[in-house]
Amino acid sequence: MNSMNIRTTLGLLALVITAIAIGGAIGLILYSVWDLPEVHQLEEYKPSITTRVYSSSNRLLAEFFLENRTPVNINDVPDMLIKALIATEDARFNSHFGVDVRGILRASYRNIRAGKILEGGSTLTQQLAKVLFLTPERNYRRKLKEMLLALKIEQRYTKREILSFYLNQIYFGNGAYGVESAAQTYFGKNSRDLTLAECALLAGLPRSPKYYSPFLSPDGARKRRSYVLQRMTVLKVISEEAASEADRSPLPDQRKFVQKGPNPAPYFVEYIRQKVEERFGSGILYSGGLNIYTSIDDTLQSYAEDSVHSWLATLEKNTKRPAADGYKVQAAFVVISPSTGHILAMVGGRDYAESQFNRAWQALRQPGSAFKPVVYAAAIEKGYSAVDRLTDAPLTVKLDGKNTWMPENFTRTFQGSVTLRKALAQSLNVPTVRLLADIGMEDAVRFAKKLGINSALKEVPSLALGSSDITLLELTSVYATFANQGIRLDPVAIIQITDSTGRILYSNEPAPVQAMRPETAYIITNLLKGVVERGTGWKARELGRPVAGKTGTTNDYRDAWFIGYTPTLAAGVWVGYDDQRSLGSKATGARAALPLWMTFMKQALRGTEPADFPVPANIIFKNIDPRSGLLSSEQCTVSLREAFLPGTEPRRYCDEQIQDVPESAIQDESPE
Repeated sequence: MNSMNIRTTLGLLALVITAIAIGGAIGLILYSVWDLPEVHQLEEYKPSITTRVYSSSNRLLAEFFLENRTPVNINDVPDMLIKALIATEDARFNSHFGVDVRGILRASYRNIRAGKILEGGSTLTQQLAKVLFLTPERNYRRKLKEMLLALKIEQRYTKREILSFYLNQIYFGNGAYGVESAAQTYFGKNSRDLTLAECALLAGLPRSPKYYSPFLSPDGARKRRSYVLQRMTVLKVISEEAASEADRSPLPDQRKFVQKGPNPAPYFVEYIRQKVEERFGSGILYSGGLNIYTSIDDTLQSYAEDSVHSWLATLEKNTKRPAADGYKVQAAFVVISPSTGHILAMVGGRDYAESQFNRAWQALRQPGSAFKPVVYAAAIEKGYSAVDRLTDAPLTVKLDGKNTWMPENFTRTFQGSVTLRKALAQSLNVPTVRLLADIGMEDAVRFAKKLGINSALKEVPSLALGSSDITLLELTSVYATFANQGIRLDPVAIIQITDSTGRILYSNEPAPVQAMRPETAYIITNLLKGVVERGTGWKARELGRPVAGKTGTTNDYRDAWFIGYTPTLAAGVWVGYDDQRSLGSKATGARAALPLWMTFMKQALRGTEPADFPVPANIIFKNIDPRSGLLSSEQCTVSLREAFLPGTEPRRYCDEQIQDVPESAIQDESPE
């Protein structure tokens, strides 16, 4: 083959090889761009935004998030932070078209010398494309995609818009996404309030949030901040004097801004979380940037938590019953505003870290005698008066064809004939069982449901003594209805929910229901004041103001209750073991629950003027002999001012001939 043929053959071969190379390159480019996302998705892109829960005073209680992010308008970002970021990450950001050729050449030279990819030469636009649309893998195909996407982004959006996307999306370490969350995480302030030193530190983090973290690597963070400040002086963004001063600034204190104590109101927050998740779903809860405004009162919540913790410690010390088999004595506490239904405080147990089970609304327990006011209120609604007589004598109740039940009083003694007032004040069991039979169990259950008890109530004679399981939140809400002149307001925990733009998604304004006549509510309140004045709740007299309430104790002292209220606050306490073991001998509601209630109320009512409950216009008052229940006369040595509905007051006067069992001395172990 002559030289001419050889040259021709080699030329054709080179042409074929070149064509193959060009075709391969074109094919690689086409293959790379085949599945490129549309960059206009940025306009529809909704990043994961942190949901925040606030107290009634707008104090932040908790945050729910997949990515801790708070969007911020770029106009609220300090110009110095933007300049620091550009100086460090992309000095020619304002002049390139999405890809910095000089930067790519520099990075390629370093990578070739190292034999591996060390530097990408990425612009801010490329970084944004990678974070939003691509995987973090390091290869040339992904790099090509990144560059092509950056070109498309720059064609569609202004530099200012690209910066806005970047600043709200990029990860700054320590769980913070976007500059606003980063400013809060590292410095405890809004991004608009950052200093030069703080701007420089944040600008250095995106390259490697782990190695330049002030919390994880202080030396690395300090060197990186110095580098950012030096770059800013080179580009004449700041003076050398300003850089030197900023470089001397201390790093942020991790203990101050990150190592926070337990979240306030943890049981209440979890209650809120479950309610919001039920309504909106977990996706919106954790990513939707909701603002959840709740009813909780910061001060009262603090009092409630302190009262629970201190009382349980005292109770275990006094009764010498420490935790056994993994069970500490537990307590639950709920405070409700009668006039609004707002839950002002909620404690679901002694330690949320140990147990997330919320005993305030998830635990179904027997309320014992704390349920009795429901029975007495139902009787008053049917026309009974406070001085009607009940029989306190041995009673045998037929349960079915074979079995019977003989209820007993706490003292296992009987007093003969007693008034409704005395039966409730001394928490006598047998007269209450008779009263339930008189008014009818079906009517009593229907009345309880009307008051807001949603738990299943068994229509059995022992219902009168609180044998059906209910929650503390339910029963406290019932007592709040007594305090609110018979108007029921379902408990309110969430007042309002807005989205990240402030648009209202949910507003809770409970519809008031007249669950009983105002007169009935006042009379049962008057009777429950008697429980405090001369009955089992006598310790509450220490408050020195009108208080109504009722103790409750179940068989074998498994549950201790006290629920009481003033015109402005209704609060309920439950104390017991999760496994329903006994609290110990004589651990009644008066001994094991009422002191906790008192500790809280003394703090909650401090500095407020005592106020009595409002009297409905239709109520009349008569002076009554409490022993006989008849109108008081000069011959009666004891007189009590009693409230009646017109037509229910007694017509006869007492005289010295009338005999009745004298009032028993009220002791700490008063009958339950």
